[in-house]
Amino acid sequence: MDRRIRGAARIRVRTVMSAVAVVAALAPLGVDSAAQAVAPAPAATIPANPTAAAAVLDHPSPVSARWTIRQVAPGVTVRSGTEWRSDAAPSWTVAVQRPTTSRLTGAATAVEVNTKAWADDTAAALRAAGAEPRVERVDWPDYTDTPHGTMGYRVRTGAYGTQADATAAAKTLTAAGFRTAVEWTGYDAEQPADVESIHIAVIDPRVFRGTVTGTHDGNVAQRETTSSVAAKLGSLVAVNGGFFVTSDSDGVQGTQSALGVYDGRLASMAAGARAALILDHGGRHARIADLTSTAAARADGSSYAVQGVNRVPGTVRDCGRPGATPSELPWQDVTCHETDDLVLFTPLFGAALPTGTGVQAVLDAAGRVVSVGARGGRVPAGGSVLQGIGSAAGWLTAHARTGQRVAVDETVRDAAGRIVPLGRGDSVVSAAPTLVENGRISIDAATEGTVDPGDLSFGYAWANVRQPRTMAGIDAKGRLLLVTVDGRRTGDGSEGFTLHEAAAYMRSLGAVQALNLDGGGSTAFTQDGTLLNHPSDATGERPVGDTVHVLPARLH
Repeated sequence: MDRRIRGAARIRVRTVMSAVAVVAALAPLGVDSAAQAVAPAPAATIPANPTAAAAVLDHPSPVSARWTIRQVAPGVTVRSGTEWRSDAAPSWTVAVQRPTTSRLTGAATAVEVNTKAWADDTAAALRAAGAEPRVERVDWPDYTDTPHGTMGYRVRTGAYGTQADATAAAKTLTAAGFRTAVEWTGYDAEQPADVESIHIAVIDPRVFRGTVTGTHDGNVAQRETTSSVAAKLGSLVAVNGGFFVTSDSDGVQGTQSALGVYDGRLASMAAGARAALILDHGGRHARIADLTSTAAARADGSSYAVQGVNRVPGTVRDCGRPGATPSELPWQDVTCHETDDLVLFTPLFGAALPTGTGVQAVLDAAGRVVSVGARGGRVPAGGSVLQGIGSAAGWLTAHARTGQRVAVDETVRDAAGRIVPLGRGDSVVSAAPTLVENGRISIDAATEGTVDPGDLSFGYAWANVRQPRTMAGIDAKGRLLLVTVDGRRTGDGSEGFTLHEAAAYMRSLGAVQALNLDGGGSTAFTQDGTLLNHPSDATGERPVGDTVHVLPARLH
């Protein structure tokens, strides 16, 4: 697109800065798009009414905030803010962990939250070693599908001003036989966060004339930073998208480990029934739903289930596919395996095809078999490739004969079993879990495989400890909310959200539907191709898989 056209399509109306010693006087999100130069209300605000404001100041809130508001195009507003809490007093501490074995994978791991008996015994052992322990109760967050009340107890010792001091204390305890971890208490859900840095984009489809789309920038087998793709596409706003493979041992780096649809084309299959952001007709209609996907190859009167699209046969990141072991259910950041596996590779797979045992059938644009043989090579232009291992290889050998047409049927369904139609301009970006449903906080953390009530070593820090987060939501007026919070930045940096805090924040913005996208070091928020947030990786912005972009209208 011509740079002059891109520039003409963007209108910056004004920038507003608000800062007060106590809290920001901010209007809620529930205003019409024509007056969108506003920011979200924190936990407490100074009301617009002077009398009411005076009453608030008699009982000052611990929350202070500063927000910058930019209308980057008609119907698109970006709000960037930092909130502080004067009543937060985080410190460095040393936690004691119990070595254990993962219930799911059988791998050695450690658990921090355990029974009261374990906590009391550990505290006694720490006292005998000359430490001063404290036993802290940890409660379950308000998830819809996990127990309520007490989760367990953790044991900590010390409150240190620096990480170095805590690390020195931990080394002493480690030498005494304890398994330790140095932690920042500002990441605990049990106390208020010290600092939070938040970015919010509000996109009103009633006013905005551009498009909102999910993309892998033409090649699912690559990793790119959100800002680099945004600069290339001329995005008004962009955020990172769904979960993806980050290690060669788990598949091809960059490929999605969740459902991905770009411009109506299925590029990766769902890991069980997980939350997804559906952007119909270039984002004119956005919604959030739990989606599943199925596919089948048909030839010569026979069919075989396709369990993967654009991934290494036999390797299923995040699990969640029939026949996968050790689990057919979704399990976050776990790699499962299949011995009988048929995988489709589409033109979006722009890397060398996986090699190894098994068979592949190369198909032309009409779906006719060009060749059958060993795995490898590349996807032909306009064509596709089916790779099979185990019984899937036998099926290909028997039914994918040269010249024979092989049809692949693909279906995406929502939780009610309804087919989700996919066409030009449609995209789907998927992650986990659901945060808000029908206007209520509704986090199905266990069902979507992000925590395990039977194994507190699994997903505890991922879900229940403050982390950088990227979230998407839809409000009651159909406006799309793209939100990030920085995290893992101790001291005067942003600490992030727990899953429950993420859900509560999205609901405070007026979201009636919301989901958690990929977070951690992947969290990124850009405006006009410039990164606005501070990613948590020491190396800077992380190259990711798919991304979500708000694109200006094209002038004709």
